[in-house]
Amino acid sequence: MTGTVSFIGTGNMGGALIHAACRALDPRQVHITDFFADKAADMANELGCCCEASNKDAVLAGDYIFMCVKPQVMGGVLKEIEPILKDCLEKGQKKTVVSIAAGLQTEYIKEQLSQCGDALRVVRVMPNTPAAIGKGMLAVAAGPEVEDEYVTGVCEILADAGRVERLSEHLMDQFTVVSGCSPAFVYMFIEALADGGVMTGLSRQQALTYAAQTVMGSAAMVLETGKHPGELKDNVCSPAGSTIVGVAELEKHGFRSAAIEAVKAGYKKNVDLGKVK
Repeated sequence: MTGTVSFIGTGNMGGALIHAACRALDPRQVHITDFFADKAADMANELGCCCEASNKDAVLAGDYIFMCVKPQVMGGVLKEIEPILKDCLEKGQKKTVVSIAAGLQTEYIKEQLSQCGDALRVVRVMPNTPAAIGKGMLAVAAGPEVEDEYVTGVCEILADAGRVERLSEHLMDQFTVVSGCSPAFVYMFIEALADGGVMTGLSRQQALTYAAQTVMGSAAMVLETGKHPGELKDNVCSPAGSTIVGVAELEKHGFRSAAIEAVKAGYKKNVDLGKVK
């Protein structure tokens, strides 16, 4: 892929994508900026990418401009860069704005950048933090007016972040919870398993290593075998064995119900975030 990439915002999620982009591309093609200038400068020094002094400079430097700011401040940042984007587009420069903000539809981004007209392309991406180590799950959505080559360009920028799939935008809020939020749920599960291991005599480091590796391997079994998780669970549960006793305890305490309710609550919050004006 040719072209340059700018990231406005270097927080946890933006930072994860910046790391991935610097692996997929020549880091000198990657430009970053942040409200906290020292934070962006430190990251640029670490990765060998370019630190820009302002959002305006980042827009000027990038063919693809990743908006890695919170939904609550997105409108203000978009209005700040709108005149610069408009000027670039009027000069015939091709710019693609990529939003990673949870809940915000591409239509909202276009409304905030209405002065830019039809020449502006808007793509929506939802990543998760494991993208920082190339193990992420990411969805990419764009309207029919965005030419395929630009959506492909976004996918190529993110290729080293993990598994990237194109998704209809009406499913992005659901995806955001199942993929974007759920690493936190999984970390809680790993921590709880490790706590149990410590209670039964393992050292903390042993318990964390064993739990994390087991969760990683179990996830790989689902993806690589194509078998339903219920079938894989049943294969571990021997009659009258220790596993089925543990499964019964999880069921008694509402394990699956709690996970389902967490996803439902997160989805509702994403919908609410999309109501930002």
